[in-house]
Amino acid sequence: MFSTKELQACYTPDAEELNRLLRRMPTRNLLDVLANIEHWTHFTRHFGPLSGSDPKICHAAERYLLTIFAMGCNLGPTQAARHMGERVTPHMMSFVNRRHLSLERLETAQRELIELYLRLDLPKHWGDGKTVAADGTRYDFYDNNLLAGYHFRYRKMGAVAYRHVADNYIAVFRHFIPPGVWEAIYVIEGLLKAGLSVEADTVHADTQGQSAAVFAFTYLLGIKLMPRIRNWQDLKLYRADANTKYKHIDRLFSDTVDWGLIAFHWQDLMQVALSIHAGTISSPLLLRRFGSESRRNRLFLAAQELGKVVRTAFLLEWIGSRELRQEITATTNKIESYNGFAK
Repeated sequence: MFSTKELQACYTPDAEELNRLLRRMPTRNLLDVLANIEHWTHFTRHFGPLSGSDPKICHAAERYLLTIFAMGCNLGPTQAARHMGERVTPHMMSFVNRRHLSLERLETAQRELIELYLRLDLPKHWGDGKTVAADGTRYDFYDNNLLAGYHFRYRKMGAVAYRHVADNYIAVFRHFIPPGVWEAIYVIEGLLKAGLSVEADTVHADTQGQSAAVFAFTYLLGIKLMPRIRNWQDLKLYRADANTKYKHIDRLFSDTVDWGLIAFHWQDLMQVALSIHAGTISSPLLLRRFGSESRRNRLFLAAQELGKVVRTAFLLEWIGSRELRQEITATTNKIESYNGFAK
């Protein structure tokens, strides 16, 4: 069986210098951070009554910040109020959350803060935002929630928060999905709906973040899908035709590409890709439907065939490049760290 050498952790002088800098950094309170951001940006101006009128509550900005802290840290109004003395009550935060913080307004404020963050100098040292990693993490949910379900891996009820995190540590998109759903069908949606001035063109994921069909449509949309695939040796690699032979890697290939099927449906595949990009077709809905009709849908079979070509090319590049494997591992580690921080 063909295998790649496991990457070993390397400790560089730069890492030691970074640790010295981290030890010098003072501890920051999250509420202080929120207050400073509000002072410089006044992002809470996006919040208010659903009617659009000015808020009538006293110290509205302060109330909004406390509610964002309580809900964003998953404490809830009751637990948060216990640690804030008589400054605020659970009812106050619950009221603000229900009546003043709609999803649309939160996304507007969030987008403004991200765009401001992109203009800062420090994040540019971490990355340019054009590479993202996609991954999901489970959250506990109430049983009577529409998204909640039994997660067989964790053997608990809950839902999965599926996030796209850029190489500069910005969560450009997040979406709650039911457990048990193949996460790959949401890879494309997160890139197209980010709505930021910097558009990502490369996405890293784990095994759940890839499939032949997803490889096909990311390729048609000009997106490089470069996942970290577990047990990649079990996947088939496809040669261009039966007469093509390779001197050193011939045993890697076990099947050939049906170029005729791809050529016959090429225009249809392009039309679907353009519809996904324009937003007239939901990529998760399309990929889910394709998956349920895979044996009867010739267009899906053509997408599968194209995806096999793209995935084969990627795996050959991945096998032959130690630097690429290190890059993918480093980027996917970022989102795993982000998931740990968010929880």
